[in-house]
Amino acid sequence: MNAPHWQALALELDHWSASGRTIGLWLRDDDAVAPSPALDRLSELAERFAAPVLLAVIPLLAEPALAAALRAMPLLRPCQHGASHLNHAPAGGKKSEFGAERIAADVDADIARGRKRLHDLLGDAVLPIFVPPWNRIAQSHAARLATLGFAGLSCFRDYRLGPDGGPRLLNTHVDVMDWHGGRIGRPATDILKELVAMLTARRQGEAGDIELGLLLHHRDHDETAWSALTDILSAATAHPAVRMIDPGRLAAQPGIGQWGDIRTGLASQTDTQV
Repeated sequence: MNAPHWQALALELDHWSASGRTIGLWLRDDDAVAPSPALDRLSELAERFAAPVLLAVIPLLAEPALAAALRAMPLLRPCQHGASHLNHAPAGGKKSEFGAERIAADVDADIARGRKRLHDLLGDAVLPIFVPPWNRIAQSHAARLATLGFAGLSCFRDYRLGPDGGPRLLNTHVDVMDWHGGRIGRPATDILKELVAMLTARRQGEAGDIELGLLLHHRDHDETAWSALTDILSAATAHPAVRMIDPGRLAAQPGIGQWGDIRTGLASQTDTQV
């Protein structure tokens, strides 16, 4: 880990330490439906680095066996990932299960049905955080999530609530997957370049400690993704500037995940998948 990109990360984290500030790192993993070797690997990674994971479970596709598996994986913290992960967008539009074209009553019914199914399956272990498939939900629908029982909404990077508000935003910021390049893992060097630029911008543009979320998809990870994630967590958790955060605490904290006014030269994104 002595390559220039790793050195750049270490130097940036040193800057955070020198200023007496910390980075709260947290993990979100999407599309869980069943036990699998990949889910086992995710749990092992969480245990190795004492890194709880917000596990977004597709409620109407989740298999009963998932409940038993998660009882033995206490650091995988389930929450609701849409309803059926179905695309309702018009032809040619970006994929979305809860786009503006859908009427409120249908959206609310789908979300409520998914919420009941997930709680029937996993009980009180389910966190009151909603993760929309493809990181997309119309602002008008997001505004009603609190009345549907959710304290948090987690999308990606630049997603913002509309004028009618909604639950607390818990956006993730860096994806370990390259969806446009063929659903493959991003090399660590690519992730590090983005991560360092983002941390530098936040250190220079914000005051106090920050939280930053990494976005995972265990079902799609190849060895490149697993290796990059392992190496980044190894470097980050060894540095005093980084503290791992339990996603179960995020929705109760003020001001988490609502950054986005800083421009770093990175492409502006509100989602990571096609």
